[in-house]
Amino acid sequence: MAITAGMVKELREKTGLGVMDCKEALAETNGDMDKAFDLLRKKGLAAAEKRASRATKDGRIGAYIHPPGRVGVLLELNCETDFVAKSEDFQTLLKDLCMQVAAARPQWVTRDQIPQATLDHERGIYQAQVADKPAQAQAKIIESKLDSFCKDNTLMEQPFIRDPKRSVEQVVKDLNAKVGENISVKRFVRFALGEEA
Repeated sequence: MAITAGMVKELREKTGLGVMDCKEALAETNGDMDKAFDLLRKKGLAAAEKRASRATKDGRIGAYIHPPGRVGVLLELNCETDFVAKSEDFQTLLKDLCMQVAAARPQWVTRDQIPQATLDHERGIYQAQVADKPAQAQAKIIESKLDSFCKDNTLMEQPFIRDPKRSVEQVVKDLNAKVGENISVKRFVRFALGEEA
């Protein structure tokens, strides 16, 4: 199948990638737009995994105040270059993540930031809850409840507010693939009027 300039343009608009990348993907998939899009996403995600260890010393701090001003969020989103930090996609993600923190109330960015004392405390509560269950089922139930606690309370594992079928981590990885840079959430703080720090 002949690859037209219009097909390349359409794929570029969907992916944000270069002309040659789009043309090669279309040629490899015999002009099938959906397959070409998926192919580029797979390649982009693989490249994003390789970039994960690269330093992210640029970025932006975003702020969000939820009307009528009772909840506020500050969030630091990092990337490798100022060029990406200024992009519309990056700015949109930063705003969405601030709204995510305001609405979903995560306590940590990732699971490995949860203090061991907190995990031990939660495990103790779950052990008391399942004390009447058969011994062989207790450990499985406790680990399942602990996993749910971690998913509910870590930003990267929460369902993304704009697309609950994907986690925040998946959304960040998709943008990594699209822009060709490592992007990471460094930290956030959520303020609620009247709450203790």
